[in-house]
Parts: sequence; structure tokens; C-alpha cells
Amino acid sequence: MQWGIVAAVIISFVEALTEFAPVSSTGHMIIVNDLILHTERMLTEPVSNTFLIVVQLGSVLAVVVVFKQRFKQILQVTKKNNKREHTFSLNTLFIGIFPAIVTGFLVQYWVDTYLFSIHSVILALIAGSVLMIIADTCKPLHAGVKSVDQITYKQAFIIGLFQSVALWPGFSRSGATISGGVLLGLSHRAAADFTFIMAVPIMAGASGLSLLKNLDLFTLNVLPFFAFGFVGAFVFSLLVIRFFLNLINTIKLFPFAIYRILLAGVLLVWI
Repeated sequence: MQWGIVAAVIISFVEALTEFAPVSSTGHMIIVNDLILHTERMLTEPVSNTFLIVVQLGSVLAVVVVFKQRFKQILQVTKKNNKREHTFSLNTLFIGIFPAIVTGFLVQYWVDTYLFSIHSVILALIAGSVLMIIADTCKPLHAGVKSVDQITYKQAFIIGLFQSVALWPGFSRSGATISGGVLLGLSHRAAADFTFIMAVPIMAGASGLSLLKNLDLFTLNVLPFFAFGFVGAFVFSLLVIRFFLNLINTIKLFPFAIYRILLAGVLLVWI
């Protein structure tokens, strides 16, 4: 169990670093899961997959803490400030997550059955990189949306469509939505903020349902492993979120796209 605790902390650190960068946390977690948990034969596959869900929930909680004022605002009644700007509302959030909810309901079983493999992740890493390069290359000359308060319902819906593509493990939800937002005229920071806010209901809902289906796996011998993973992801994520939000506004998407392509090449050689 001592090595198990170390592994839990390592995986939670990887989750925190990759959850908030457009490099695909799911893809990295699948890779780390294969390298650490399966190689060492520490846990059965169902338990290790459930552990990944627990770790992601730690990161979701960190997002809630960082954006707590924004979530308080979302629960308030929307008030129009002027013709060109409005307060970010629950309606905007729902419109943004609606496409992913519908798509997930239709294809989640197929995704879980066929796409959770390193081979699939490699293809998704490359495809997501292409989209990110296009976004940075073809973005509007002047980003008209500097804050999530300025996002229209139409923009929210289209960004939600981009988010649906990220059901493909390795594509990166943040990479897809930030790219989509930039192509629609959002600044990188506004697109990133909207991405993280949308992540909370999407990830919390999906992870919560998965955990309910696997409650029987929470046995006494794995609870410490789960607990360290959850707390580790929460603490590391708190440290990473604000740093990344400032970073994405400075270096944009292109460096992350190059990293993803290099990672895909390394994985191709490795497998």
C-alpha cells in the first residue's frame, strides 16, 4: 500500500497538470494508468478506472473553489447591462453543456467500449493538435469577447458542439473548447474561463454517475488510495489553475499543439 499511496500522489499530480492544459488529461491518465497501476498489477482494471474518476472529481472541486464568485453569479437572475454585454447566466452555461450531454448520452457506451486505448489516444492527440493550430492560425484579428460575460447564446452553443468532440479520449476537452472559442472571436482567457466553468457540471455529472455504478469497488483496502488521489488532485489543481489561465493568454495554443504531436510520436515508438 505504501507504493500505492506514492502512485496515487503521482497520478493526482499528472491529473492537475493536464486537466487545465489543452493536452488531454484523460489521455495522460490512461497512459499513466497503464504504466503505473497495470504494470505493477496493483489494482484490477475496474478499480483503477474508478480511481481515475475519483481523481478528476478532486480537480472539479478545485475549479469550484477558484471560480466560486462566478458560480454565485450564475445562480443569480441574469441582468442585462447593455445591448452589447450581459451577465453570464445559468442559461448560457446550460446552452454550452447541452450538446455534450446529448452527444454523450448517444455515444458514451461506444466511446467507453472502443476508444479508451493508447492507440485511440494517439490519433486523438494528433487530431486535437491540428484543430489547435488552425485556431491560432485562423483566429479573428481582433477578439471581440474579452470576458465570459460577453459570450452570446449562439457562441455558447457552438463551443458546446466543439466540446462534444472531446468525448474522444485524448482529444482534450479544454483544447476543443478553447480552440472553438478562439475561432468564434473569444480571447484565449475568456475561452479558458468558459471551458473550466462548463467542466464542473459536465465532469461532476458524468463522474458521479460512474461512481454510483461502482460503489461496490470502494472497499477498505483501496479507500486510502482513493483518498490520497482525491486530495492530491484538489491541492495540486488549486496551485495550477490560476497559473495556467495566465499562461494560456501569453503563449496561446500552438506550443501545446507541438507538445501533443511530440507525445504522440513518442507513444507510437513506445507501443
